[in-house]
Parts: sequence; C-alpha cells; structure tokens
Amino acid sequence: QVQLVESGGGSVQAGGSLRLSCAASIYTASSVCMVWFRQAPGKEREGVAAIASDGSTRYEESVKGRFTISKDNGKNILYLQMSSLKPEDTAVYYCAASSIPFCGGSWFWPDEYNNWGQGTQVTVSS
Repeated sequence: QVQLVESGGGSVQAGGSLRLSCAASIYTASSVCMVWFRQAPGKEREGVAAIASDGSTRYEESVKGRFTISKDNGKNILYLQMSSLKPEDTAVYYCAASSIPFCGGSWFWPDEYNNWGQGTQVTVSS
C-alpha cells in the first residue's frame, strides 16, 4: 500500500501563492498517474490537476493558468504550485495515486483511486 503524505497548506490572502507537496513512500511518482483533489466544506471531492508517468498534465477548468502540477521522480514527490489564489480555492487538498501510468478521461473521479493522503488545509481569505 502506497503511503502519501501532503504538506504545504496554510492560510493566505487572495492573490497569494502556496506550494503543496505530496511525498510517496514507494516509487510512485514516476510510474503512475498522480492527482491533486480538493474538498471544500459541504461539497464533493473534486479533481484539480493530474500528471501522468510521462509528465503530461490535466487541469480542472477553474485552475488553468493559476495552478501547476509537477513531480520530482528522483525524490518521489508530487507538487502543486498554486498562484493567484481565490477564496473559492479554500479546501482540504489531497493527493492520490492511480495504479496505471496514464491519466484517463475519468482522472477527476475520486472513485478511480485507492491510495490517498491525509490532506492539507488551504484557506484563502478575501
């Protein structure tokens, strides 16, 4: 079972930036699709960004141009650089690991993933 540990959350003002990290316990970042999800209070968990084993990326429409997903295969760490943050970005952010190398058309569905981190809180104030 892959262990995923997120870090880097915090409180920022609108327009600010944060970088989230997700450390994987085994060689995951280089071999499977990895995804950042978020869940705001009272809302369903939603996919934010995904990166495949070949480095190709996908983004949820509302974060395009503001968030960047990346990974360090050598360190086995997944990142999410978040800029121009908005109050509506406030949520608990989770990383998840797939069991396949590519991020398919359903990459944003939480049910596609069995391996999850514990989450890190991001709060953006106006």
